[in-house]
Amino acid sequence: MAELMRLQKYLSRAGICSRRKAEEYIEKWFIKINWETATIWQSVNPDIDKVELLDNIVEEEKKLVYYKLNKPRWIVTTCVSKWETWIMDIVDIPTRVFPIGRLDKETTWLILLTNDWRLANYLMHPRYNHEKEYIVETFGPIDDKWIEIMRNGIFILGSYTKKARVERLSSGKFSITISEWKNRQIRRMVEYVWWTVKKLKRIRIENIELWNLEIWEYKELTKKEKDELFLKLWIK
Repeated sequence: MAELMRLQKYLSRAGICSRRKAEEYIEKWFIKINWETATIWQSVNPDIDKVELLDNIVEEEKKLVYYKLNKPRWIVTTCVSKWETWIMDIVDIPTRVFPIGRLDKETTWLILLTNDWRLANYLMHPRYNHEKEYIVETFGPIDDKWIEIMRNGIFILGSYTKKARVERLSSGKFSITISEWKNRQIRRMVEYVWWTVKKLKRIRIENIELWNLEIWEYKELTKKEKDELFLKLWIK
């Protein structure tokens, strides 16, 4: 028989939401256990108890899956209006998954899809300094002095960015590696030095690389990719 599990943890492992979001659902009376409204301190037995979110049965996800996707422009990673396309509308994955991170719809990028909230929490938490690498193309050539400023930190959104690795690729193109998740960070950094982003593409998250993955294409992470990623996470 399964051991008792905190309700927030159960909802997270089921791939429904993070533990913090689960607490919000519980406080709003969205969750029931055995047809009774749940409370914040309750635990559940996965083998016995029936858990519902807005009258939909919640079952613990038995298999954790991990995919990478080359997201096209104009595809939205968060809640959408009726005129927009959500990222989950363009994939056909039998297991319920969610995208890690919220990124702007104008960008093409590597993005990870999973049902593992532990991985999502690790990759999005600022304390772990996970690397993300981008290729940036600007309208017109960008001077070396502005690249140096971006390397050393820029004041945006109320604080300075951490030092970044920035390497010139051509007169109007460079690669940048950051370890933060500030909202629209790359675009804001480029705008700070009086330039405008023409194209922005994320090509790496930690050891997971885009490689030759075509736009719209997605594939499951290999065992080697997962092993290397998890090793990095556990070491940190």
